[in-house]
Amino acid sequence: MDDRDISQAVISRLPRYYRYLGDLKDDGIERISSQELSELMKVTASQIRQDFNNFGGFGQQGYGYNVEYLYNEIAKILGLNEKHNLVIIGAGNLGKALANYVNFERRGFIIRGAFDKNPALYGKELRGVTVQPMDNMEKFITEHNIDIAVLTIPKDEAVKVAERLVACNIKAIWNFAHVDLNVPDDIVVENVHLSDSLMKLSYGIANTQRR
Repeated sequence: MDDRDISQAVISRLPRYYRYLGDLKDDGIERISSQELSELMKVTASQIRQDFNNFGGFGQQGYGYNVEYLYNEIAKILGLNEKHNLVIIGAGNLGKALANYVNFERRGFIIRGAFDKNPALYGKELRGVTVQPMDNMEKFITEHNIDIAVLTIPKDEAVKVAERLVACNIKAIWNFAHVDLNVPDDIVVENVHLSDSLMKLSYGIANTQRR
């Protein structure tokens, strides 16, 4: 099926399926029904079946789902069966925290480089990767076949850096800068606005108190 036919809502649930199935696999669970998975994930069994039917179904009537098989198939759909090289742009506190997140490597995301405009950070290491000047960025991305750039820089810098990334044919940008980037359609952008997430929490607290 053409990816354009898959709704963003379905795609957004895939990582959660993958996470739960990984836990089940680690616990030695070999098969699970849509109803059992529904109870774990708080998603209706009907929704689970509809989601999986977008990709061929995966289940067997009267048996349910083979956990390891489904886990591996979702990994393929998410592209986790391949390695992805990434660089971190911005070696401050957030860049350091992301570099030290070990699940990146477990999921096939390999940090190859880190860049910053602050000379005081040059030569320092983020999880074994040396921080370099921004002037080295384009050459490094081209020579090391980098797929993904992680932006952890202020929003006034992010737009210009994104333009430079586009020029060196980056495939995807994971954007933590508080600005929406205008890039060509063939570049995948995932925006992570931390303050937006915090405001959603605030909304939840406010509405709980009103009940």
